Amino acid sequence: MAKSQIWFGFALLALLLVSAVADDVVVLTDDSFEKEVGKDKGALVEFYAPWCGHCKKLAPEYEKLGASFKKAKSVLIAKVDCDEQKSVCTKYGVSGYPTIQWFPKGSLEPQKYEGPRNAEALAEYVNKEGGTNVKLAAVPQNVVVLTPDNFDEIVLDQNKDVLVEFYAPWCGHCKSLAPTYEKVATVFKQEEGVVIANLDADAHKALGEKYGVSGFPTLKFFPKDNKAGHDYDGGRDLDDFVSFINEKSGTSRDSKGQLTSKAGIVESLDALVKELVAASEDEKKAVLSRIEKGSDYASKETERLGRVLGKSISPVKADELTLKRNILTTFVASS
Repeated sequence: MAKSQIWFGFALLALLLVSAVADDVVVLTDDSFEKEVGKDKGALVEFYAPWCGHCKKLAPEYEKLGASFKKAKSVLIAKVDCDEQKSVCTKYGVSGYPTIQWFPKGSLEPQKYEGPRNAEALAEYVNKEGGTNVKLAAVPQNVVVLTPDNFDEIVLDQNKDVLVEFYAPWCGHCKSLAPTYEKVATVFKQEEGVVIANLDADAHKALGEKYGVSGFPTLKFFPKDNKAGHDYDGGRDLDDFVSFINEKSGTSRDSKGQLTSKAGIVESLDALVKELVAASEDEKKAVLSRIEKGSDYASKETERLGRVLGKSISPVKADELTLKRNILTTFVASS
């Protein structure tokens, strides 16, 4: 049965093909800190704690800063989780959160940043200290912004699974969730059947009331088969959201937006596989005879795809090649 599945999956893939997300802020640890800081770049480092409210408020601003300076060769924008990396935080005298320190090029003697905690002020400071002239980047937004004009068209589309955050601009928890929620949208931006959206329920109170929103943020999931929607009660880390969407929508994405090794494997072919297994030997041979290149081709093609995927290619092309490689890898392993 298993071997028949693999052969049939490979055959179908061959016929079809004939017709056919790293963080901008560098995460430092006790071990990596002095390998990255004090070298050939000036470094701005945020020492934070995951539970710290001020740190959560700073997070979207700091991510924006990181995105803007990502390509700056002489500057590093980094952060350290002091709950996990206590040694380096103690070494640099961190006693409150967030603590932001600038380390000049070639130095491990920091100076404390005392300015405003927004992306504009931080960028001005880094440019001054680092001798750069970087402009703040407009961070691409993959979260779909809902209004009364487009809500029904997007959320009630029976061809889409839609996760909606009802938020208020003044809500601290909403601000803390914002960078994670944007990452969720980025993970699933290549999935045509999935939409990650938000609605300013303070500005559009009637819509919030219609869906029983009484606090912020409220997250509701509107699957294809239930447009009444239901509350999302899961965790609010990126991995929690990704696991939820994968389970509910049948997608196979990791937290960087890449296809996992499960994507494209034979689960979706079960009905066809059963038909093949029930066929006579002559009928099976007729199907399998279409595979002219055999397992040697599969091995070489898997290696080639690995090399291609190691290069910079478009996300859509990467998805297509990853699906092909997943099936070929399973085929090679089983045959």
